[in-house]
Amino acid sequence: MLDENMPAKLAKMLRAKGHDVRRVQDEGLSGEGDPSILESAATDGRILITFDAEFANDRNFPLGSHAGIVVFRLKDQDWPALEGPATRLLLNKEFARLQGGLAIVEESRIQYKRGKRRRKR
Repeated sequence: MLDENMPAKLAKMLRAKGHDVRRVQDEGLSGEGDPSILESAATDGRILITFDAEFANDRNFPLGSHAGIVVFRLKDQDWPALEGPATRLLLNKEFARLQGGLAIVEESRIQYKRGKRRRKR
C-alpha cells in the first residue's frame, strides 16, 4: 500500500512490474493516523511504502507485526529523486524477503531490519 505522500507515478511503476498496488486514497484512509494506515495494510497483507520516517520506529511499529514497511529517506521527495532508489529496491533480492520487516531506502543504499527468528526446539 502506498502512503498518501507517495507519488502516483510510483503506483504506475509498481503495477507495470506486476505488483498489485493500492493507495491510501483508494482505501478511503486519507488523513488517517499512522496506526490505522498500517493496520489496514497488514490486514490485507500489503507492504506499506512511505516517506513518513515515523514508520521506521520499530518500537511503535514492531517488526513482525505487519506485512512489511518501506521508508524512503531521500533529500527530495519528487519523482525524479524517487525513481532510481525505487527501481533499486525492486531489483534487490532482499526486498522479496521483506515480510514483517523494515527497509530504509536512501539515495545510495538500502538497509533492512528483520525481527528475530525463533529457534525450533
